[in-house]
Formats: sequence, C-alpha cells, structure tokens
Amino acid sequence: MSVETKPLLSRVADSLYWMARYMERAENVARLLEVNLHLQLDLPLDGNQWQPVIDTCGEAPAFRKKYGEATQESVIAFLAQDRDYANSITSCLFAARENARSVRETISSEMWEHVNGVYLKTLQQYAKPPEELSPEVFRDLRLNGHMFQGITDATMSHNEPWHFVRLGRQMERADKTSRLLDVKYFMLLPRDAGVGTPYDDLLWSAVLKSVSGFEMYRQSRGKVSPREVVSFLVLDPDFPRSIRHSIARAVDSLDVIRGGVESQSARQLGELRRELDEMDVDQMILSGLHEFLDNLQLRLNAVGAGLQRDFFALRTQMQSQTQAVGGD
Repeated sequence: MSVETKPLLSRVADSLYWMARYMERAENVARLLEVNLHLQLDLPLDGNQWQPVIDTCGEAPAFRKKYGEATQESVIAFLAQDRDYANSITSCLFAARENARSVRETISSEMWEHVNGVYLKTLQQYAKPPEELSPEVFRDLRLNGHMFQGITDATMSHNEPWHFVRLGRQMERADKTSRLLDVKYFMLLPRDAGVGTPYDDLLWSAVLKSVSGFEMYRQSRGKVSPREVVSFLVLDPDFPRSIRHSIARAVDSLDVIRGGVESQSARQLGELRRELDEMDVDQMILSGLHEFLDNLQLRLNAVGAGLQRDFFALRTQMQSQTQAVGGD
C-alpha cells in the first residue's frame, strides 16, 4: 500500500525535518571541535589529531582541495566558519534558520526566536580568526542545541509536526554517533603501547565527552575500555545519543507519522531497530566494527532517501495532481 496524503503539507514536513537535522548537525560539529581543543590542552599531541575530526565528518576530499593540511586553524575555519561548505556550523545554522522561517506558522514563537538568535549570535562570535575561537564558544553552541530541544519539547504540541522534528533529530544523531565511533575507534585502538594507560583512558574519555556521555557511561559501565565504549554508544537502550536509542525514537515517531500505512522507509528503519535490539557487541566487533558502522551509515542514507520519497516528494506530487484535477 502506498503512503496516503496527510494533513501536513509536504513542504512543511520537509522543513521541520531538515530544521531539526541542521540544528543537530551544527551541535555535533561544535562538540567535536570543543572536545578536540580541550584534548589539545591536556595532551602533547601533534597536528595529526585534527585530521580525524575531518574524517569523522566524512569531508576529507573537500577539505584537502581547499585547505590542504589539517591544522587547528584550517579545520576550525572549514567546519565552523566556511560559508561555502554546506555542513559547516555557520551554513547549518543558516539552513536551520531558513527552514524555521518557512514554518513559523507551525512551530512556536519561542522556537523561531531561539533559532534566529543562535544564528545571529554565532555569526558575531565566528567573525574572529579561527585561532581565536576558544572551546567556550563551541560549548555555548552545544548548550544552545540542548535549549532548542528543550524549547521544542516544552512549547510544541507533540503531534505530527513535532514527530517530524524528532525524526530529523534522531536520524542525524544516529548518523553522527556512528561516524564519530568509526573514526575514533580506528584512530585509538592501534595504539598498543598506550592501551590501559592514563593516556589511553583520556583519549577514550574524549570520545565519550564528544557525545556528552562520560558521566552516564561511568555510572553504568565503570572503567573506560574500548569494548564497553562501543557497547555504550551503539547498543545502550537508555543513553539518548546511542545509536540504538536514536533509532528506536526515530521508529516511534515514524510510526505516528505514517499512521499504520505501510512504507519502505518504515520497513527499513524497523528492521534496523530489530537488529540492534538483538545484537551482541562481541560479535559486532569480531565481525568488523568498521564494516558494521559503514553499512549502518549506508542504511541510514537509504532510509533518508526513502523518507524523501515516501513523505516529502510523494506528498508534493500528490498535491500537484490534486490541484491539477481541481483546475480541470
């Protein structure tokens, strides 16, 4: 059965979904930069620590073409300030603001004021040279991301539009957690000489701090270890930035949106949720963590394309057909 038309216009659903994704994306990039700046202060690492930040975002070719070597200044300029790069913090906030502007009649006034204010404040803060941007600037954006989620949940009715917002947030969150873990795992695991040392613990702690998960990890898992970090970030059912938790919440929202109507994207996302619910961390690592995460990212991309087809493009097409019929 095909997806039927919903009361929510396709353009509104699309804007709500992407407003949330872009806000989450900007926050995640800020997290990476903040944690890496703190790590640089804590450890006498060389400039190679900045290349994995680019790798985490999956933008190495575009970065090399424009900036060449990955240094603190070039990475911050690219990921925070570059308006020509579509996934920089500045570009993401601009896109979130434009999407929010287009649905001001659907979101709360507090949501619009927050998104607009964060964009304007960030432009002012990021006008400085990249070497002058401190960790506190990126911490400020991270906290503003938390505020956006809180304002959204507190001021918007938890109906279909809200579920499109949550769906966008959770899809973006699952993708970014998988990319962070994929790159960091292979960057840190081969350091045999440092395994079990304070140096090793500090690096893995930085991975957890990148997702604001250090305290929750210590409460539930205790000592920091690669296996347990992987288990926590992929399979923990309760931590809000684990892949399993994000996918589960995305499925919950998609179930509400589709209202019992079958869709390919819902089937794909449901299958992924069931696999994560039944997965064993040791088998995942033994079979190849990189292969698992790479496949996960491809599947999330497929779900994203399916959502576009099932709920955004299809609605636009159906609305156009309805308008055409009405005009005859």
